[in-house]
Amino acid sequence: MRHDTGRPPMAERKRPRRTRERILETSLALFNRFGEPHITTADIADEMNISPGNLYYHFRNKDQIIGELYAVLEERLSPLFEPPTGRVPGIEDLWFMLHLLFEAMWDYRFFYRDLLELTSRNRRVALRFAELTRRGEHAVIELCRGMVDAGTMRASEREIAAIAQNVVIVATYWMSFQRTAHPARRAARGRRRRDEPRARRVPGAGPYRSVHRRFRAGADRAPGRPLL
Repeated sequence: MRHDTGRPPMAERKRPRRTRERILETSLALFNRFGEPHITTADIADEMNISPGNLYYHFRNKDQIIGELYAVLEERLSPLFEPPTGRVPGIEDLWFMLHLLFEAMWDYRFFYRDLLELTSRNRRVALRFAELTRRGEHAVIELCRGMVDAGTMRASEREIAAIAQNVVIVATYWMSFQRTAHPARRAARGRRRRDEPRARRVPGAGPYRSVHRRFRAGADRAPGRPLL
């Protein structure tokens, strides 16, 4: 059975892609649209119009495809957790990190929507994701410490640790929360082909945008005044 991934037609002819790359791209599109548990390797092969044997030549099973997709996601996220060099970090660094983080998470949303199932099934991915999460939490702590040193934030070490933990929890599980808290809304959006591109909007990031605007407004009104 063929699945409509909702991908727009190519405007121009691109260079031929290797079968392995096409498998990963097709798998990502199907996982994002229908959910990883609902897609089999046979579905992926059928969508690509290749034989299952051709797919198995490149990937032994679906978990190997997921591991490869996660490696790409991890490579994309890792640079976001590096501290700025040659200057003290500020609120703009925290906002920029969250903005790029949510964009990457939306591009690989299948992983976060089915996080518990995927990590319980793949120990290697679970260990790597746990380490990535620790790095993200440490990055938020260092950014907050930088803002405290710059005088734009007032917080104790205990409060900074609590902020970092909450940022990680919300960032990691907001998709699961939306999925379970609003099932009817999710079904309606599915009928409207919600996965089609919409001006790079990142659903669920509204609260972070409002906080960012508040921080910016406060900084513009009173330079050097603590924002928190």
